[in-house]
Parts: sequence; C-alpha cells; structure tokens
Amino acid sequence: MEIGIDSFAVVLPDPMTGTILPPEERLENLLDEVTAADQVGLDVFGIGEHHRPEFVDSAPVVILAAAAARTTRIRLASAVTVLSTADPVRVFQEFATLDLLTRGRAEITVGRGSFGEAYPLFGYQPDDYDALFVEKLDLLLRLRETPHIRWSGRYRPALTGQSVYPRPYQDTLPIWIGVGGTPQSFVRAGTLGLPLMVAIIGGEFRRFRPLVDLYREAGQRAGFAPEQLRIGVHAIGFVGETSVQARDTFFPGWQYMFTELGRERGWSPATRDQFDAMCEPGGAFLIGDPSTVAAKILAASDALGGVSRITFQMSSTSLAHDAMLQSIELLGREVAPAVRSAAASKQAVFREI
Repeated sequence: MEIGIDSFAVVLPDPMTGTILPPEERLENLLDEVTAADQVGLDVFGIGEHHRPEFVDSAPVVILAAAAARTTRIRLASAVTVLSTADPVRVFQEFATLDLLTRGRAEITVGRGSFGEAYPLFGYQPDDYDALFVEKLDLLLRLRETPHIRWSGRYRPALTGQSVYPRPYQDTLPIWIGVGGTPQSFVRAGTLGLPLMVAIIGGEFRRFRPLVDLYREAGQRAGFAPEQLRIGVHAIGFVGETSVQARDTFFPGWQYMFTELGRERGWSPATRDQFDAMCEPGGAFLIGDPSTVAAKILAASDALGGVSRITFQMSSTSLAHDAMLQSIELLGREVAPAVRSAAASKQAVFREI
C-alpha cells in the first residue's frame, strides 16, 4: 500500500493568536514538507487547486515543479486538478513537462473541485460543471494516447490534427479520478478503467463501500481486470507521539477551518465532540499515535475491500511548521513501515490459501 500526503496550502489565521503566515513563508514551508516526505520514504505528495484567499495553491503544477528540484523519489501529483475549468491541452503539457523533470514521478488527479470560484473566474457556468468535466476528461485521455489528435467538443475549440508536445517520460502518464460521494462519478471511473481517489473527510469508511463496489462492478463490466482498478483514499490525518497530543495539536486549526468555510454551506460550527468521534475507531480521521494510525489505515482498507493508496490531508489547518514536520517523520518512519509489513503478511497468507 502506498502512503502519502495531500496539501491545500492553507493560510488561515492561527486560531490562538490570529496571525497569518505570509504566503511566501507558507510556500517555503510546504516545500520543506515535500522534501521531508521524500526523505522519510513516503510514496506520493499531492497539491490541491483552489482560487480563494485562504489558499496559495492556485497553480499547483508550479509548486510541484519547485518540489521536483528538491526531491529524488517521491511521486508528485495534483489533488485535484479542477479539470472542468482548465484547458486539457495545457494540463497535459504541464504535467508531461513535470514528468520529464522528475524522470517519471508525475501524476494527475482530476476532479470538478469542491468550491465554485474557478467557474466564473475562467468564464464557465457552474451548472455545466459535470458536462465540462466529461468532455475535458475525454480530451485529456485522448491526448495521453497520441501526440496527433483530431477532436471536437462543445466547450473548447476543435483540434484538427495539431501535435501536442512534450510527451511525458512515462509511457502512460497516470491519471486518477478524484470523487466525493456521487455514484455516477464512481461508475464513470470504473467504466474508463481509471484509478479512483475517494475523498473521505467525515462519517465512516465503511459507508463508502457500496460506492467503491459500484466502481469495481463498472470496471469489470467494461472488461478491466480487478488489479487494474486501483483505489485510493484521501482522508484527514495527523500523527503525534501520543494520541492525546495528536488530537490536541490538530483540533484548533481543524475547528477554525471547518467553522469558517462551513458558514458558506450552512454548516453548524465544528465541535470537539464531532472531532473526537471522527478520531475513534469507527470514524474517518486518521489521527493518533503511530500504532493507532497504522491500525486505522488497515481497518479502512479492509472496510473498502482493499485500497492501494492512502493520502493524509494533514496540512489543511493552521499547524506550526515543526508539528507538521514531526508528523511527517512519524508517518514515514513508523506508520508506513508497519502498514506495509502488515499488508505484505496478509498477501502472503492469501497466496498460501
């Protein structure tokens, strides 16, 4: 199982002092976090895309390119690229270039975005978000297949045989589909045989099993082997020396962010009781000491019928930089080896059976 981190490069005020880290310092800290993740052996680091004042990740591929110069082995991905409002040609060119710079470490995770600001910003109608995504995903996949393309659609000028370069270092540039809780999104990913990244930021992992089963069933009907249908999980997580320390460190920023952003969606203020419930064995937060987090990752994988990747959204709150680096260290040095060892033992048992 691959284990990694996703960052949304948040610049919310510190909930205790009200101070806001300057954006240039937040980006410098973010690059330190990617470097640390690479050094401790994590598998992937993803950067989100937002177009709001609380984030500094509106150009994730630029951040990933800067991270490429500081890392040697970790895979670098978007989390997610808001494909509905992007030009697939530019997306492909940018990530193909990143793939060349990293000699095959680039990945794209595409989605429709969890906020709506990008649609009017780039001249699109929010009501068209699904049709835009379907059309642009089709073009992106076609671009991956061939440098010479003829294509026409509703939302972008036609391509009439133009060539699209550069080509990536990898023979097939990985493209994941990021999904929330919409059944048709799971079916679409399965029908296309694309790897699935499921955002689970609340509730229980097991409640997503019917949707994951839809993905697997759609993929198998489309002729894809079970091993081709990779499943990843994006979840809120943080690792501390003790579970109490991890919860107490992470909670203030989580509460501030979900209360402030939740106002726009009519949510009630986030509470400590809600947070603690999500940290319990049945909840969807991967927060605690290394052994607790490792056990919860394995339980989450079992609940979903097996996953191949889990990424931690541990940097969406106003955490001190040293706390982030410590969490990354614990995740890479203690949690990831324990999970990989347990997963390998389980596979060995299955082979014997």
